[in-house]
Formats: sequence, C-alpha cells, structure tokens
Amino acid sequence: MSTKKKINTALISVYHKDRVDEICTKLSESGVRILSTGGTKSFIEELGIAVTAVEEMTSYPSILGGRVKTLHPKIFGGILARRDETSDIEQMKQYSIPEIDLVVVDLYPFESTVASGASETDVIEKIDIGGISLIRAAAKNYKDVVIVSSQEQYSQLLEILKNGGETSLEERKELAMRAFHISSHYDMAIFRYFNRNSEFKAFKQSVYPAKVLRYGENPHQQGIFYGNFDQLFDQLHGKEISYNNLLDIEAAIYLIDEFEETTFAILKHNNACGIASRPKLVDAYLDALAGDPVSAFGGILITNQTIDKPTADEIDKLFCEVVIAPSYAKEALEILKSRKNRIILIRKECELPTRQFRSLLNGILEQDRDLSMESRKVMKPATKRLATESELTDLEFANKLVKHSKSNTIVLAKNKQLMASGVGQTSRVDALRQAIDKAKNFGFKLEGGVMSSDAFFPFPDCVEIAHEAGIKAVVQPGGSIRDKESIDYCDAHSMAMVLTGVRHFKH
Repeated sequence: MSTKKKINTALISVYHKDRVDEICTKLSESGVRILSTGGTKSFIEELGIAVTAVEEMTSYPSILGGRVKTLHPKIFGGILARRDETSDIEQMKQYSIPEIDLVVVDLYPFESTVASGASETDVIEKIDIGGISLIRAAAKNYKDVVIVSSQEQYSQLLEILKNGGETSLEERKELAMRAFHISSHYDMAIFRYFNRNSEFKAFKQSVYPAKVLRYGENPHQQGIFYGNFDQLFDQLHGKEISYNNLLDIEAAIYLIDEFEETTFAILKHNNACGIASRPKLVDAYLDALAGDPVSAFGGILITNQTIDKPTADEIDKLFCEVVIAPSYAKEALEILKSRKNRIILIRKECELPTRQFRSLLNGILEQDRDLSMESRKVMKPATKRLATESELTDLEFANKLVKHSKSNTIVLAKNKQLMASGVGQTSRVDALRQAIDKAKNFGFKLEGGVMSSDAFFPFPDCVEIAHEAGIKAVVQPGGSIRDKESIDYCDAHSMAMVLTGVRHFKH
C-alpha cells in the first residue's frame, strides 16, 4: 500500500501571516479546500481566495472572546481519524466529519510577551490552547496528516505544494517530530513562567538551534552546541568554531565584562595567561602578552575596545585561535584576515544568562552565575598598614582575575597587569609557588606587587611565601578560623591585607 498522501483539505489558523499568502495561493491553484478562523480567514478572503469558516462547518461560533474556536469534534475528528480504520471512516460519515489532510498553525507569542514585561493578564491570554491542541493532534496522526507548526517550515511546505501536494510518510513523520519539538518548547516556557517564584524545583530547558561541531574536547568525542551563537557574535573570518573554542570564548567574555577601562586579555584553557589595562589599546595588548608569551600561542584574544591598526600589527605576529572585539578598524581587519584560519568575532550587545547548569552523574547541577565583584569600596582592611591607592587599584584588578580562574588559584599583579597566576592546583601553596616561578621566568620584579586568592588562607604559609617574594598587599575573602595568623604575619612584616567576605571558587 502506498504511503503517499495527497492534500485535499487544509486547516490554516496562524498568528503570524508572513508567506501565508503564498501558501494559500498554491493551495487554491491545486484545488485544495481551505478551512480557517477569525483573522486568518479574513486575511485569506482579502486575497480573493475561497475559504470556509470553521464556524460554518461546526455550526458553532467562536466563543469566550476567541478562547474556543477550533475545539470541536468535527475539527479534531477530521484530523485524528485513521484513514485505514473502517470504524473511524464510518463514524466520520455518520457525523459528517470531513477529512483534514494539512494543518498549518503557529502559536501565540508567549515568550516574547513575557520578555516584553507585559502584565500577567496579557501573558495568560498568550497561552495557546487551540493551536497547541491542533499541533499535537495532527502530529499524532502523521500517517495521514501533514502538520506545519512553524514559519520555518513554510519553505518546505511550498516545495511540497509545487510538486503536486503529495507527501511521503518520512516527510510527515519528520514534520511531526518538529511539531512535538515546538509544542514541548512552548510548554517548557509556560512552566518556567509559572515556576519563577515557586519552591517547586524541576530542571527543564529547551535550547535550539543545534550545531554539530567538528568534535568535542577531543577528536574521539562528538560535540554539539545548542544555542544561537549568531545572537552573540558575528564571525567575520576564520575556520569553524570548535567545542574548546566555545569554552574559551565564554571564559573570555565573562572576564572582559569586569572591566570598563581599556583592557586586553589573552586566555588559554579558560584561564587568563595575560591581561592588562592601559590608556592605549596597543600597550594593553603588549603588556598582556608579556604576562606569558609562551602560553599566548594558540590562545583566545579579547578586548573591550575597537581594535586599531597598531594593535592589529602586533597581534598578527602571534599565532592565535580567536580574536574578539566590539569592532575593528578597516585596516586592522585586513591585517587580521591575513591568516586563513584565524577566527575573528565581533561581539554584539546581548544579555547573557544569569543561571548556569552542567550535567553531572545521572543528573544536573544548576546555580546562579557568580555576579559578585568586590570593589575597593567594600574591601575591609584587616591589617595595621592600610593599602595605598595604587595597591588598592591593583588589588581590585587582581580580584577580578582570581574570580575567573580555575580553583585553587593565586593571582599576582602590579600596575594593572597580570604578572602570573597559579591555577587549578590542589594546594594554595602550590598555586602561589607556580605563580611566583612563572612571574620570575618572564622577567617580572615582584617587589611592590599584590596577591589575590580565590578563597581564604587556612595557614599563614602563603602570606609568608608572598612576602619573601616581595609582595606588599593581599586580598582574600577571609573566613578561616585561623585568619588571625595570616593577619598577624602581615602586621609583623608591614604588609597590607584586605578582606572581601566573598569566595570565588571556580571548578
């Protein structure tokens, strides 16, 4: 038995009317009977195309201010009837129910209504009942019915109509799958709206579109990105963005957002290996590069300013994976494009999520994104010697970096420049020693520098090691039962220490 089905009767009920004129014209040319409701019916009539009102077929008017229009046995019977079931066909004849072969419907714009800040009354009225029911019914009966549930599918429908209006079982099943995607996403959005202030907890996310990546963290792992990357960036040049690129890009964005003054950062494996704030962008780049020119090879470069030609000339001397900026001077862009695979991104203005989640074992972890950033105004002096103005500037700078580095982490900075950091260590002492060794290896003089720690010091050993290296001021959260030991050591050696009261673990 052939699985090909020809469209003879179509039900069209849509909120958005774009391209519906093309669809109705092709349906009319093919002799397809069109059923419709309300505003869609009026739209089709204005095209001069014959259309039958649903109310005429059901002998029942639209009621309750339009809340009930299509919810009727003659409509849902026509959609759900199984064409190969004798009893279904007999009942359709008994109750004068016409077969409906095509359903074109979209849903009220619930998410955009919520995003607009509309009142709860307006939001509730944008919860679609008839539309979602039509989508589910037609998708359930995909063996006999074509369901078009989104404007994104109109081109596919028009191709079907151009080719005689016949569909294969595979086409109908694919459209049904997409219909259930639309309906499940819609229900998720409604649930999240109702659950926004509730103590009831359930993890529900619906994120699309999806992009299959070259691979995951390693070539033997499959990788997929779910989300709209183009909403955040314009890619001007370069190869396809990888899984690891995306992780570094996210880390770079969150780091640079901590800075208002001209700043340039270089990241590798989600950590800053160089960053500096300077009046001139080229100086910020060169001082960021000086922090670790070895790790900068193959890194991610980001700035909060327009990249000019002098900066591009310097960047071009380095092999880097990605460059991110809000804009580029024309000459700078031509220079940066000279390397075929270099990914060049323009960052767009877009609000980022404030919640984070990750898969874990057989479940999901969810948390607020770390939005706390402690300025010098809230740093509480803990020692007899107070930090100088320049030290406070560097302490604030270093505290921003430590927040965005993998724990355990120690950051050493001076003159708004990262000298070195020790990241991802199992011991805070190891992190500090790593940072000191790196800084000395790249020619930094630690005398007069500052130290930041992402968590408290359980012992005074770190401040002692830092002092011996020349560090003069320290910022840390505090909160250890042995804080006094570290503070006493600082007092005994004329070091300044400030406490933020906020830990910044990052795993």
